[in-house]
Amino acid sequence: MKTNSIAPRQIFFFLACVAPAGKLVLLPARLAEAAGNNLLFPALFHLVLSAAAVFCVLLLAKRRESFYALLQGTFGSAAAKILCSLFALFLLFASFLPLLEQKLFVQSVFYDTLPSVVSFAPFFLFLAYLCSKPLSSFGRVWDILGPLAVAAFAGILILSAPSADYAALLPAGAAGGNGFLQGARAGASWFFDAALLIPMLGKIDYRKGTAWKGAACYLAGGAGVLFFLATFYGIFEGIATNQLFAFSATSKYFSGITVLGRIDYIFIYALALVMAFSCALPVQCAAECLLQACGRKKYLPTLLGVGASALLFALSLLCDYKFADVLAAVSGLLYWLFPLFCLLVPALMLLFLLKGGRRETA
Repeated sequence: MKTNSIAPRQIFFFLACVAPAGKLVLLPARLAEAAGNNLLFPALFHLVLSAAAVFCVLLLAKRRESFYALLQGTFGSAAAKILCSLFALFLLFASFLPLLEQKLFVQSVFYDTLPSVVSFAPFFLFLAYLCSKPLSSFGRVWDILGPLAVAAFAGILILSAPSADYAALLPAGAAGGNGFLQGARAGASWFFDAALLIPMLGKIDYRKGTAWKGAACYLAGGAGVLFFLATFYGIFEGIATNQLFAFSATSKYFSGITVLGRIDYIFIYALALVMAFSCALPVQCAAECLLQACGRKKYLPTLLGVGASALLFALSLLCDYKFADVLAAVSGLLYWLFPLFCLLVPALMLLFLLKGGRRETA
């Protein structure tokens, strides 16, 4: 494996361990609000579709060509530059809600007495630094964060599950078709993991079976998310819609906390660390798309990292007290952008590849 490539093992760690962490903060309450006790069904719907998209993207990685090179070979240089730039804009857009979500979480759970500008501003310096590094550096990070995420997530589930009444999920289907559709629309903005793999094309060290193994790892991580959603609703039931920081709320009802203290904070801090890197990844992927479109000129990665971080920092200040409006816009009004870029783009790219070249197999 080349030093600037990403090993399949590292991709599997991301899909099975790191990607689920971003779905444990606001998504459970959002799904509970839209679908009630049937929140598992829209989540399962997104997981299956996203796993199919992951399979498509990883199958494209078999060509060992970058996103830009694949587009250039099909549409030409000018169109490839435009499409890469559009995809970068989408990734920046997709990164904004997780950043605000993380900012609100850090301020409310860890630093509730400090203004958000003070408590979260250092993250944007960290973000600028990460964006100036090669995208393949995330592979080495996932080798560390993957086991950490599994241990932290397992710890929270072990503390939370005894307090859950899983019968609260019955009767299945009570929300009806409308509840399912509302839940699917409300949850779409948390399932863009397949899109994050697209800028990594050309860097993934594809080996036999990587495509289907990646999809299976994503579904395995998704199974953990589904179990957490069931536990979350089993604990809070009717008031689940008000529990905005799900994974930090469920574990505090563990009976042993009265004797041992808030030992769950060990796992909460560990997952917060994982989510810090997870929130940075879409921004770095956006920078990678722009680098492919513009060419890797000297100092350009640093300039793009600083520029993207400064833009997001300014927008976070502008929306400091408007998170509800941002949430309504991203997961309500503009939700259709996520299936467009995360499901349709990988499928169309694979279709053009199969039509224009030799047939690829997993």
